[in-house]
Amino acid sequence: MNLKLLFLASMVLFGSMAFVSPQKDPPKKMLRHVVLFKFKDSATPAQVKEVEDAFRALPSKIKEIKSLEWGTNNSPEGLSQGFTHIFFVTFDSEEGRAIYLPHPDHKAFGKVLGPHLDKVLVADYWTKE
Repeated sequence: MNLKLLFLASMVLFGSMAFVSPQKDPPKKMLRHVVLFKFKDSATPAQVKEVEDAFRALPSKIKEIKSLEWGTNNSPEGLSQGFTHIFFVTFDSEEGRAIYLPHPDHKAFGKVLGPHLDKVLVADYWTKE
């Protein structure tokens, strides 16, 4: 009977070890390029949509862009200073960003945006945990 008890105890001990989660690799640091737009009062909804669509198309044209997330401001705080659109562009490296900034497709986007833009705010940062 002691042998059975010992066997059972070892099964419980070793069986519970199988459920221990392996340590995960720390998340990879990413370079975020944050862009906020304030459009001119004269910009029509169709013109703003044209800008949105042109920005959203950049990841399919510039391979260095790892992801793009965007949205419009809905903060109730009233501190947006007229900035309505926020875009988060993600890169693996500063080299990727350096390719993106002068890229012909990025420059072409600037020509779509320019006539409708009142102000732009840009900030870049490395993600941290």
